[in-house]
Amino acid sequence: MTDVSLDAAAKKTLLRKIPHGLFICGVAEAEEVNGFTASWVTQGSFEPPLVVMAVRADSTSNGMIRRTGRFSLNVLRADQKDLAAVFFKPQAAVGGRFDAAPFRLGPLGLPILEDGLGGVECELVGTVDHGDHTVFVGEVKSATLLREGDALELAGTGWQYGG
Repeated sequence: MTDVSLDAAAKKTLLRKIPHGLFICGVAEAEEVNGFTASWVTQGSFEPPLVVMAVRADSTSNGMIRRTGRFSLNVLRADQKDLAAVFFKPQAAVGGRFDAAPFRLGPLGLPILEDGLGGVECELVGTVDHGDHTVFVGEVKSATLLREGDALELAGTGWQYGG
């Protein structure tokens, strides 16, 4: 392997140029429901329909996804920056963030936000454990479209996550 010196400033600037949406990932285990703002998300396949999401390796939700093999992804409206902020903030207890976001459980028992554009529920079909995030691959098993509209994107918030 070639030993190359990484320009940290260039790396940070360029990786932050990768466009990201902002989503609320929901998880449920027994009676506990939890969620967080996810920005490292993309579609990975048409058939079967797959989504790929990176989740902090040391997070509560990471463990819940591993144990249950399921997660939901809620697409936020372009004007829901404040809600995304609620789910970004650390919380004292599992589930507290959903006090600010009415939801219903989808067919797989995962939280679908009532005020977003809609959400998908996924069954875990793969993981990559490397670095400070785990990459989860989920097969979309249910989709709920609540309304049409533009989705919230990281670039429109003035926030930065990545690099």
